[in-house]
Amino acid sequence: MTQTLLRGRLLSFVSAPQSLTDSDSYRYETDGGLLMDNGVIVESGLYAEVKAKAAADAVEIDHRPHLIMPGFIDMHLHFPQMQVIASYAANLLEWLNTYTFPEECRFVESAHAQRIATHFYDELIRHGTTTAVAYCSVHKTSADAFFGEAMKRNMRMVGGKVMMDRNAPQGLLDTPEMGYDETREIIAEWHGKGRNHVAITPRFAITSTPAQMEATQALAREFPDLHIQTHLSENHDEIKFTCELYPDAIDYTDIYARYGLLGDKTLFGHCIHLSQREADAMSEAGAIAVHCPTSNLFLGSGLFPLKALMRRDKPVRIGVATDIGGGSSYSMLRTMDEAYKIQQLLGERLNPLESYYLMTLGNARSLSLSDRIGTLDRGTDADVVVLDAGATPAMALKMEVVKTLPEELFLLQTMGDDRAIVETYVAGVAAKGAL
Repeated sequence: MTQTLLRGRLLSFVSAPQSLTDSDSYRYETDGGLLMDNGVIVESGLYAEVKAKAAADAVEIDHRPHLIMPGFIDMHLHFPQMQVIASYAANLLEWLNTYTFPEECRFVESAHAQRIATHFYDELIRHGTTTAVAYCSVHKTSADAFFGEAMKRNMRMVGGKVMMDRNAPQGLLDTPEMGYDETREIIAEWHGKGRNHVAITPRFAITSTPAQMEATQALAREFPDLHIQTHLSENHDEIKFTCELYPDAIDYTDIYARYGLLGDKTLFGHCIHLSQREADAMSEAGAIAVHCPTSNLFLGSGLFPLKALMRRDKPVRIGVATDIGGGSSYSMLRTMDEAYKIQQLLGERLNPLESYYLMTLGNARSLSLSDRIGTLDRGTDADVVVLDAGATPAMALKMEVVKTLPEELFLLQTMGDDRAIVETYVAGVAAKGAL
């Protein structure tokens, strides 16, 4: 395969930024070169040095003056909810029952699931997202469409068929046995095929009986290396209802702990209203709280205490995500813009270095996949995004007075969207331009 050499300004992180001036937390080359071969980054650094190591027939693409970064990672979204986005509702439970559950019933049809999968991956690529962690519907057909499309595009994706056997329409219910059996089938058919990762996915405790939670526990024991994803403490009514369904549990988090689902590869969507005990339990287990800012604001669920959770004596691991279709944008730039605003409302500061760390290396670490994605390191997957901070007339005007890298990043975060994504490379292949 012919090598590809990208030229531009390179930015990637090596650690979590401690302040706006923490230049040790990232690597930045003003004239950088990124050499890709067979889906992997071969060299990264000063352009002249990387160019000298490239093959004579390497294809060179000059992206100057644009910024080249690792592809964005989205830690939590719902593949069947593309046509649920922008649905008017008062709160989470009303939104689920009025729009989401009826829409997800359609994914029993393979043709519909495949059509939406095509659009889903197009949108990810258009917005610079190269890895995502997705919930499919309860139907195996939806998982087959999701993972099949990922293989076609050679994308590193995490996903799972949701398990739910109560408190949903009949067309969205499985049984403890069916949820267990079909999840095992999906693991056998898709996990490790291409770049796919299957996640064990009980939707949330409201929609799973104790018997199904036991089946989920059995899967977690059989496949200890798999991710587990579910929802936790998004909405006050949800918390109250959940605890009524499991009266013996200490609290919402304890329900998952009792079924062996609280571990260092467990991804809990939302976690807005955790008690101190719950946050301690998550910290001790190494579980991840996934912040979904546009969704939290859209559904009025609450303000996620990101900074407070990070600086606790027992800090909680954090991920960030769009949460389509409760979330209102596929863009991780727009997502971090709203995350910034939420921290402002809480009297906290989220600086732009932290934002870009979170949606690249931070999310990769939370997924235990930083050896493959989230950096521009030699030997990692060549999943790359190219960013233009002057993509619109208004952004270009602002760029005239931007003096520093953090200022440029903040402009991209505040005003950027899919128009700021010049190109998205998936395993070294330009994917956005091919849409």
